[in-house]
Amino acid sequence: MEDLNALLEPGMLVQNPERPDWGTGQVQSNIGGKVTVNFREEGKVVLDGAHVSLIPVFESGSDSGP
Repeated sequence: MEDLNALLEPGMLVQNPERPDWGTGQVQSNIGGKVTVNFREEGKVVLDGAHVSLIPVFESGSDSGP
C-alpha cells in the first residue's frame, strides 16, 4: 500500500482518525516518514507515518464559488 502521508506538506490541515479528540492539526514538517503536526487540542505531536494515516482536511470558506 502506498504511503499517503508522503503527500502531506507543511501548512496542510489534517486529522488523526485514531484521535478525533485532538481536533484539526496543521502539518509542520514531513521528513523521512515522521510527520510533525500541531493539533488544536493536543499541541505538537510527531507521528510515525508507517503506523498512522492522517486524513487531509479541506475547509471551505463561506463562499462556495460560482
